[in-house]
Amino acid sequence: MSQLKEVLRNEMKVFREKGHQFVNGELNMMQFKHVSGGFGVYAHKGGKEFMIRLRIPSGMLTFDQLNTVYNLATKYHMERIHLTTRQAIQLHGLSIDEVCDLMEEALDHDIYTRGAGGNFPRNVAISPLSGVNPLEAFDVTPYAWAAGDYFLKQIYTYHLPRKLKVSFSSSNADEGHCTVQDLGFLAVTQEGQHYFEVYLGGGLGQNPRLAVKYPTLINPNDVLYHLEAMVNLFKAEGDYENRNKARVRYIVERMGEEAFIEAYQKHLDEAKNKGGLELNITPQEIHKIGCECDVESKRLFAQKQEGLYSVYLHPIGGQFEVADLKKILDYLANIEGVDIRLAMTEGVYFRNLTGKEAKGLLELTESMGGDTPFEHSVACIGIPTCQIGLCNSQGVLKQTMEYFKEKQCKTELLPAVHFSGCGNSCGVHQISGIGFTGKKKKVGATVEECFTLWIGGKYEVGKTRLGEVFGEIQKTRIPEFLYELALLVEESGLDFESYIKQNEEQLKEITQKYLV
Repeated sequence: MSQLKEVLRNEMKVFREKGHQFVNGELNMMQFKHVSGGFGVYAHKGGKEFMIRLRIPSGMLTFDQLNTVYNLATKYHMERIHLTTRQAIQLHGLSIDEVCDLMEEALDHDIYTRGAGGNFPRNVAISPLSGVNPLEAFDVTPYAWAAGDYFLKQIYTYHLPRKLKVSFSSSNADEGHCTVQDLGFLAVTQEGQHYFEVYLGGGLGQNPRLAVKYPTLINPNDVLYHLEAMVNLFKAEGDYENRNKARVRYIVERMGEEAFIEAYQKHLDEAKNKGGLELNITPQEIHKIGCECDVESKRLFAQKQEGLYSVYLHPIGGQFEVADLKKILDYLANIEGVDIRLAMTEGVYFRNLTGKEAKGLLELTESMGGDTPFEHSVACIGIPTCQIGLCNSQGVLKQTMEYFKEKQCKTELLPAVHFSGCGNSCGVHQISGIGFTGKKKKVGATVEECFTLWIGGKYEVGKTRLGEVFGEIQKTRIPEFLYELALLVEESGLDFESYIKQNEEQLKEITQKYLV
């Protein structure tokens, strides 16, 4: 990677100049964004401060890298870091020079930002418990790593119509969201052999679409050929003129599924004819000796390695307090073989812990986040930070949690609620049980922050579906609406998914009370 780093360092010098031009008013917001996105940098609303996104490969962090993130956050006087729904880390409130300095320092520790935004292949996503999940088909970690490495080594060469999202899921739970990605790989076994099911042309956000299933299983060692095929198809058929219709899913829509598969196959055959992209993966093994854990917790997961556990931590809204991070790092410092994985839920797993180590970490992190799915709700960064945000997604999530606490309402009644502050799907609201997407709407004589309500979304292989839109609710009334909905679910004696299926009329009645 030394050659790549040299290229990137030279690029950073040019980027710093562009950043100063923007700060000095010589570039407008869109001109700067066109440059900055590819470096994982975006201006905050107002253009005075900046965010940088660290491209954590498939959310995989070593202890030393997480410690580097802490040191950077401390150096630049941050109170918290933001864990994203793409297994990355965002650092906010920086000056342009701080952004550039931080970018260079991160690179010294093998943490990249190039391609973390803009029209590039984004961070390759993965099931965060891949490799330790007893229910998985096989460990997809090395394949996701190889895919991310393949993209990264040539990241500065790409010229795509828009972003490209690739993911890997190790089980039907689809925690990598492969069924709604531009290109998704699902691990399956057949007659004792490992294969991938491949999913094409899905995506969330404006005009969401479920992915199309490729007709045959593939050899896992052929993964890079499929990456190359999708990139080449995207470049050949993608819309470079209208960015609003430039994602892969619009190619599927324009061509039709059958013709799209044929075009994909053509590019796949061409890539294979060129050759040279076969993988030769050596399975990874964990040899740490564990011991049983004598406590129970919704955040504790027994691994397939006997006596080893993973502990999940979900800071509210992905807002990870730096002081809490320091406590965790101090605890983990002398623990052998700990493995850190960011999730697509704004949380983090600490893996390969013995029962005793897991118990200690559970106790340490008890007050750092929630335990129930509802307390694991998700919110994008929203306004007043995000330059394209329309609503305060973090604020309404915080208000909702405070309202439930004030009412002493059980938090196990509702699923995780996903808030996106605009029509994009950074909060992954369209495939959640309850989702909200922000918009501005005239209510009476004033324009108010409102959220479109989605209910019934789900991600799971064979069951993935987009939620149903019910209408808009004013931001200030969302906590009350969710509280009343929770009471109805409790009264029914059903779980949430069963409740919405069996009580459609009651659900419509309660939502109608709050719609504007």
